Amino acid sequence: MDANHTHHCCCSRREGPQSPLLTPSPGPLTRSLPSTQSLASALSPGASTPGSWTAHPWSPESANTSPPSTRSGSPELKVRFQTEKVETAPRVDVAEVLPTVTKSVKSICFVGAGFVGGPTAAVIAYHNPDITVNVVDLNEQRIAAWNSSQLPIHEDGLLKVVRTARDGTVDTMVKIPGLPRSFKLDARSPNLVFSTRVNEAIEVADVIFICVNTPTKTYGLGAGSMADISMVESASRTVAQHAKKGAIIVEKSTVPCGTARVIQDIFKYYRPNDEFEILSNPEFLAEGTAVENLMHPDRILIGSARTLAGMKAAESLKNVYAAWVPQERIITVNTFSSELSKLVANTMLAQRISSMNAVSAMCEEIGLGSDVDDVSLALGQDSRIGPKFLQAGVGFGGSCFEKDILNLSYLARELHLDVVADYWLGILKINEYQRERYAHRVVKELNGSLRGKKISVLGFAFKDGTNDTRNSIAVHIIKSLAEEMPLEIGIFDPGCAATEIMEEIEKIGLTKAQLERVKICSNWRESVKQASAVCILTQWKQFRGAQLGRSTKKPVKTPSQPLTKTFVNGKLTEMAILELEAMVARDLNITDEDPLHRLKPEATAEGFEIFGLAASMLEEISQEPVNWAEAASLMQEPRWVFDGRNVVDPIELQSLGFKVRGIGK
Repeated sequence: MDANHTHHCCCSRREGPQSPLLTPSPGPLTRSLPSTQSLASALSPGASTPGSWTAHPWSPESANTSPPSTRSGSPELKVRFQTEKVETAPRVDVAEVLPTVTKSVKSICFVGAGFVGGPTAAVIAYHNPDITVNVVDLNEQRIAAWNSSQLPIHEDGLLKVVRTARDGTVDTMVKIPGLPRSFKLDARSPNLVFSTRVNEAIEVADVIFICVNTPTKTYGLGAGSMADISMVESASRTVAQHAKKGAIIVEKSTVPCGTARVIQDIFKYYRPNDEFEILSNPEFLAEGTAVENLMHPDRILIGSARTLAGMKAAESLKNVYAAWVPQERIITVNTFSSELSKLVANTMLAQRISSMNAVSAMCEEIGLGSDVDDVSLALGQDSRIGPKFLQAGVGFGGSCFEKDILNLSYLARELHLDVVADYWLGILKINEYQRERYAHRVVKELNGSLRGKKISVLGFAFKDGTNDTRNSIAVHIIKSLAEEMPLEIGIFDPGCAATEIMEEIEKIGLTKAQLERVKICSNWRESVKQASAVCILTQWKQFRGAQLGRSTKKPVKTPSQPLTKTFVNGKLTEMAILELEAMVARDLNITDEDPLHRLKPEATAEGFEIFGLAASMLEEISQEPVNWAEAASLMQEPRWVFDGRNVVDPIELQSLGFKVRGIGK
């Protein structure tokens, strides 16, 4: 979803108890990135089973422990890639050879039920009712949430997709506008299963997706830059020991170039007499719009070895996506190009944001009415540039952009391309500079001191539409403000649980005295009451004001791309059913997410603590738009609003007695 963060992509965020089905085993391999020694490292003693994941649960918040690593992307690696190019079999015409020999996929397993694995598995199951999709994870609490009506991930439209595939649907009669008779829409059987039965799900799968976390290393070789793929290695060992012969292995996690070869080496060690194809199929999901990205992708990228066996495997995976994605949007390339494309895509999106933030700094210093939003509008009208990711703000956060830029820069540095590495790192320097400028501006406008003053922070998630707090810009701003020892910092976010916010804040190294000044608020009134200034750090629509921020359910969308198929095996496809839903919704003028009444009744969530989004308990309060007139009466002079996302109308707020400072204005 990296991300914006996107961002894109990422796994889920909670540790959980290890399944009792899993047995303990020795630790991970003695390296975490590909090199010419990858086969040797794969042969390290201590064959791993799922129990080895205990040290590395599929959670970005787990300890980023990682053994000493060889140099990823070293000159030796470069030579290896060149050698492989020479040895690669000549390219064949896939269209002529593969359709008669591709593997029929009946069962798919996703290893990891996080932000990538869960939604991707749900959408694949949704569009492929004849394929059984198992999603396995060691975190029992997370699996329990996926099996409830309170999913561990907040994404528009995700619950409906999960319920359709996980629970199945009921028979229903459909009346199409303009036709005299109704017709019966048959029920579909459940084909999406969330469980902790790791080995069993792997053993029956034709295709196995590895969707575990790859955080940035925090110590040792490459600390602060290099990706830690120890969880990918650990999961790969377990898959290698339990996968059936000929299963297709797909790396879905965002990984350094060459990781597919690491996985291949692990399989060669554990299964030397069996052939397995390793594919790269990176996700391009933006958090907050992940379901839309999966339903209507710009492209599906599949990387494989350029051999007949590799292209056959790629064609099998392509057929899974072809259930709803037009053929022309499914791109097949070599494995290394696929792995690199993911890193470069996120880096270039972040580059656009930093470019506009650099322009915003110039607009603020130039004065004379310069407005970064005007510049953004002018640039966006250029067809060569386009309007996306040109919105200036306090900076980008999330778990993907920064990690992928650091990963790409590290690879360039190891290849002795220092100028290239510095170029990519410049994106992060601008991002850091932007948030520092913002925090300094807050202190400066409040006469250089926050002593005795309360600061309201509206927004903590790294972007709207998600409950993801990882590497949020807000946490960096709060750290800078807390160092000024204000009376209080009152934080409110309509989508994040208080426990998650506090967990992130506790990681940033505040002293006890500073931490005591931070308070998590349950609504915006509590946050702004007696505050001298409001800092808007997430672009939630509720913060725009009562008129613009009122929350309403979105109408059912008509698919934005042509249908690839209407019937499969004599049954309507889910894409065709979406079209029917849109027609019925328009005819009846309703916004019900289930206008055909196909869904079974929701299961209630009992017996475990729901983590993640807090909206189930406080939805009415948290979704209430800010009444800025009321906020003015609750606040103290000088009533500053520091709009880090340019979401409010400054003229309107100034008429209410506020002083307003936006970005790039």
